[in-house]
Amino acid sequence: MSALDIQNLDVFYGRTQITHGVNLDVREGESYALVGESGSGKSTVLKAIAGLAPEWKGAISVYGQKRGHGIDRAFSRTCQMVFQDPYGSLHPRKTVDAILSESLSIHGIGDQNERVDAVLASVGLDRRFRFRFPHQMSGGQRQRVAIARALILEPKMLLLDEPTSALDVSVQAEILNLLKRLRRERGLTYLMVTHNLPVVSFLCDRLAVMRHGRIVEVADVAQLKQGDLKDPYSRELIHTAAA
Repeated sequence: MSALDIQNLDVFYGRTQITHGVNLDVREGESYALVGESGSGKSTVLKAIAGLAPEWKGAISVYGQKRGHGIDRAFSRTCQMVFQDPYGSLHPRKTVDAILSESLSIHGIGDQNERVDAVLASVGLDRRFRFRFPHQMSGGQRQRVAIARALILEPKMLLLDEPTSALDVSVQAEILNLLKRLRRERGLTYLMVTHNLPVVSFLCDRLAVMRHGRIVEVADVAQLKQGDLKDPYSRELIHTAAA
């Protein structure tokens, strides 16, 4: 089954067109990467899916449901986004408990204490973190909270926007192992934006290479590991990563 189907996606910021005819087909349970240099349009694709880039043309379907423009409460039960900077994405004046409980309250979901404890445990944090503020935690702990916030509504898909790039190298490995475990345990589908090809090799099944708002190549991760990408720009990315 297709978890995400995107057809001819053109995204605009004002009069500026950011993406051009993007087509994607992400299978259920797959971990799929969008790679390319900064400014290639990768994060813009995620924002369009999440409803954060309202000016777009084309078609977006998630688990067979067509995606409209803007924020959609029902959609948030199916798909959630984890942002690059956990400090910037968490409200600085709210405790972890308030951050995690907010989504449950909006959707009228009960058993909040049990759900908050359970989702914290699933990301490797005990209940002592419930009443801490973001500035009282390390970068890795904040990203675990951001992942917990994305999981609290039990979505089927996560959109991961450079989820480890703001973290120290040792912490990056912990978060990547966490994401790999959560995908296995929960049957999640991932669409991840990154410029880090070793991360793609570790976490993903397939990748699409973007340049100037267009997809220039789609490949299996096995091809990436073998250095067997076809497009000259894709090969340049491999060469740069290996340098």
